[in-house]
Amino acid sequence: MTVTVSPIALFNVEQGISVDAELWDAITEKQLADWEAEWNMELLLALQRLNRAGVERKHWPQSRHWNWRKKTECLQKMLAYPCFSIMCDGMTQGMMIVDTPSKRCRIECQKGKNLVYIEYIENAPWNRKELLFDPPRYRGIGSILIFAAIMLSKEEGFKGRIGLHSLPQANNFYANSCGMTDLGSDPNYQGLHYFEMTEQQAVAFITKGGQL
Repeated sequence: MTVTVSPIALFNVEQGISVDAELWDAITEKQLADWEAEWNMELLLALQRLNRAGVERKHWPQSRHWNWRKKTECLQKMLAYPCFSIMCDGMTQGMMIVDTPSKRCRIECQKGKNLVYIEYIENAPWNRKELLFDPPRYRGIGSILIFAAIMLSKEEGFKGRIGLHSLPQANNFYANSCGMTDLGSDPNYQGLHYFEMTEQQAVAFITKGGQL
């Protein structure tokens, strides 16, 4: 597997400084090993904290059941499902799998046009404040992965159009930080909210600073 590595920067919240990191255009055995050995253990400890804090299970992250090895091994065999990951300090900080050919836009102004659909996107547990990591270790992972999806959309000729179904804890991020349009609850997708980004919103996101 040929992997393209792009230099990026993440914000180390505890130290208050930007640190060097890498965006990979793949999910390799390294990322999956990190998920199995590090992410899962930290997630288990985080869920125990949520339980002790009395947080109802309905508010626990729905991604806690995701198996990145199964998802990656199933979808990576198809070229239409590119993968991305973020590395910092020798550890995987985020992963994303997208779908390039099969989904179409829903917003009226671009309805029926092609877009890059984000199938799965996840931050490492220690970077997630909702898991009671205070402070989270790094910030910027989600924005960089969204930027990668936008750039792929441009490469595919889709002009930055992307879409995804959001887990409840991330609705605010996609609506306010990313500036995507919330098309509301999708009864055909477990009631999750569907978000879509137009060409103009992609330009605004990049201009705002969601760039590498």
